[in-house]
Amino acid sequence: MTTTTPPNLTVGSWAYSQAHGESVRIVDVETVWNHTIYQVWIPRLATMERVPAESLSLAEPKKASGLDRISYAAAAARIADALTQDVLLAPLEAGVIPLPHQLHALTRAVTEDRVRYLLADEVGLGKTIEAGLIFRELKLRGLVKRVLVVAPKGLVTQWVQEMQTHFSEDFQLLTPSEFSSWRNLTGAENIWRQFDQVVCPVDSIKPIERRRGWSREKLETYNQERLGDLIDAGWDLIICDEAHRLGGSTEQVARYRLGKALAEAAPYLLLLSATPHQGKTAGFQRVMALLDREEFITSASIRKEKVAPFVIRTEKRRAINDKGDPLFMPRLTKLKPVCWEEKHNLQKHLYESVTEYVRLGYNQAMRQNRQYLGFLMILMQRLVTSSTQAIATALERRLEALQSTNLSNTDEEPPENNVDEEDSQEQLEELLATRLAGLQNEKEEVKLLLDLARRCQAQGPDARAETLLDILIEAQREENDPELKYLIFTEFVPTQNMLRDFLEQHGFSVVCLNGSMDLEGRRRVQRQFAEKARVLVSTDAGGEGLNLQFAHIIINYDLPWNPMRIEQRIGRVDRIGQKRPVKAFNLIFEDSVELRVQEVLEEKLATILDEFGVDKTQDVLDSAESGAVFEKLYAQAILNPGDIEKNIDQLIQEVREHAKEEVAGRSFYGESTLDPTLAQQLSSHPLPFWVERMATSYVRSEGGQIHKDLFSMTLEWPDGTRMERVSFHSRDAQDRGLQHVSLEDSRIRRLVQQLPRVVATEPIPCVRFASLPAEVVGYWSLWRIAIGDHSGTGPSLRDVKIVPIFHHDDGRTLGPTARHIWDTLMEEQNELEQLGSKSGPEIEEVFGRLRAEAERLGEDAFHDLHARHQQRLKREQEKGNYAFQVRREALGRLGLPEVRQHRLKRLEQEEREWAEELRKRERILPELQPVILLRVEAGNG
Repeated sequence: MTTTTPPNLTVGSWAYSQAHGESVRIVDVETVWNHTIYQVWIPRLATMERVPAESLSLAEPKKASGLDRISYAAAAARIADALTQDVLLAPLEAGVIPLPHQLHALTRAVTEDRVRYLLADEVGLGKTIEAGLIFRELKLRGLVKRVLVVAPKGLVTQWVQEMQTHFSEDFQLLTPSEFSSWRNLTGAENIWRQFDQVVCPVDSIKPIERRRGWSREKLETYNQERLGDLIDAGWDLIICDEAHRLGGSTEQVARYRLGKALAEAAPYLLLLSATPHQGKTAGFQRVMALLDREEFITSASIRKEKVAPFVIRTEKRRAINDKGDPLFMPRLTKLKPVCWEEKHNLQKHLYESVTEYVRLGYNQAMRQNRQYLGFLMILMQRLVTSSTQAIATALERRLEALQSTNLSNTDEEPPENNVDEEDSQEQLEELLATRLAGLQNEKEEVKLLLDLARRCQAQGPDARAETLLDILIEAQREENDPELKYLIFTEFVPTQNMLRDFLEQHGFSVVCLNGSMDLEGRRRVQRQFAEKARVLVSTDAGGEGLNLQFAHIIINYDLPWNPMRIEQRIGRVDRIGQKRPVKAFNLIFEDSVELRVQEVLEEKLATILDEFGVDKTQDVLDSAESGAVFEKLYAQAILNPGDIEKNIDQLIQEVREHAKEEVAGRSFYGESTLDPTLAQQLSSHPLPFWVERMATSYVRSEGGQIHKDLFSMTLEWPDGTRMERVSFHSRDAQDRGLQHVSLEDSRIRRLVQQLPRVVATEPIPCVRFASLPAEVVGYWSLWRIAIGDHSGTGPSLRDVKIVPIFHHDDGRTLGPTARHIWDTLMEEQNELEQLGSKSGPEIEEVFGRLRAEAERLGEDAFHDLHARHQQRLKREQEKGNYAFQVRREALGRLGLPEVRQHRLKRLEQEEREWAEELRKRERILPELQPVILLRVEAGNG
């Protein structure tokens, strides 16, 4: 078969390529054995290809709707132009509506070249959202790719969930215990390098100095795999939650050594802590030194003028919404004693008997220096306080353990050494699964107690469960709401199971959350509670990360001894977005040691909070460090009831001193002035409307379908794929449970990145705007000016500007008219009418004239882009130089000599490749591309 060259397809001319679906430029032509082959340049791909003559034609096929094509191109160009204007993209794209203080944090962070900050907002103001916004903005600007989040074990799932929910960002939850399976799966030498976005628990990566039975080599291997490989992985941004814990008591503490290593592993660092000072200037100095080791060498460097530039903090009393109103609703907390009635005598006897067992058992365990057994005894007290089912379940398991041990056995150590940081259910699981030998006569005592517990269960509901039912009914009556929702917290899963059965028997729909559930299971339960279920019963581990602003009644069925855990529970509903006053009920047995402690403690803590001008205990105390002090107080009260007042007074004095130091430490942070203006501007920004107009116009222009209902729409793309129940507006998507479509969707983003191109030979559409004056007649066009480079990736969205041009038939170039036509095209009802098209030899002359005008008018835009490009490269070079320097120093201190040498050699190679990539990006390639060209005929205005 022979092929012939279509007429007018000459080198330098444009043709339509059926294979690529766009116009291409002919660079070369050759005929071999009667086959004509064209070398063509494909603008969208920025590449050259050889194509057969039969795949090219002179003109692009007519689109289904010219007006839709025009609307798509105009909207895509408007978005591309907006992205160059330094608008904050992350808040517009997020699935959460940022508040003024969060936007303040974002603005401060991204306007500086060195992003190393302490985010120190008070509890409940959304530091996770702030960190997510900063990360997203840096990523959208091309400054961040590899991100590591380090958080306490109980918060890692929350981080994964919130990054996905609010920012559509997928993070891999990674713990070193999973390394073997990941290595077998991937064959990777360094697992940390397998994922660009990782969350991991802080204590799983801290270095260890010694472990029973481990050789020095095994310790080195352990630390290398966790910390050495982590630093070697090359992160752009590291986020550390609860960062005050990294301060340590000395520079030798494992957590501080970890913090120092993390600080050296990435150029960008965000430390999150509501209580960073902790009343300890030395520890605070060590935290600040993680941000800048040169600036904070000693405690003497902790001065306001040095600290304030690194700290972003908002206090709750200053926090406002986008209308300028206070952010938080009032809260009412009520202590609700549980009365022992005559029918509960057996349960009261069980409570007293277990208390005596605990008192004797704990004292005996301490005399024998058996810490973990003492820990278990204290948990038994909390179990009997929680429910008969909880204590019965624990006694059964303890009896099983006692039947397999004897007094001469040596106690095992729980697999996790940080038992005191886990919630009560997790502590119980670990201690009951650990072989702890029995005490004198303990087996017989446990058998008697178990028999008593079973008899209690047979008698009927606990006194506490009946009190709970009274509260639910009374709250429903007071609120006059038959569908009122309740959040109930308990420390133990057996109590949770009992409550579910008990409440369902009384007509309540119940769902449960606990720490054993995976992320999808947790989401499903939250949806069920938001929609139909009236009661959510959660353990502390299950409640971590919950955002339940749609409920406002919370019942602490059993009370943790750590008051900060109670605050965290109430914080699930008392948070940003709560529209009603929060009511919290704390259940506690009357005539009990716990009630005596609670009443005195609440009264004296309230005095301290008032004295220092804070609302909540956790505003001045941290859960982990201070919690142990409170738990010790309760344990002492159980063991020695006569010393309650003395012990409370001693504790309150410690709390007062701590609060005084913490509040004094806040003077270092500086104050932020919040303005709702930016939040209002972003909430009304037209970008979501532009994205919707671009996407829907494109789909229609290419033959797809748009189906709209009252609140959402379905997009049926030309290739047959569908996006169902979507909204382009984040607030609507959030409120109505729709899929939020934004520039984060790769398909939508491509529509902006691959703007359409007009070629010189194409017919020019003729249009009329009903709203334009009759004398506005001429040619209107949009020109894309871009900075490309030799990296092969094409211009970024930040390296593009769009210039509108209107060339009047009388020879004038009218700038304001050009902009007005573009604005009119972006209006929902733009009254645009297509009148056919212009073609023929004269259109090439028109095209040439407009291109010359675009080159003249676009020169300033090009120079501005070039300057920004150079500035960005300089910033990236400084960031990279810093990153490689600190990683080199950190790796030089870690691991065996041969491992160090291997890592440093690989780091040198990585640095050479990075430098070469930067050199390629320094060599710029200017681009001038026509996006739209229209003939504007006389309007009716």
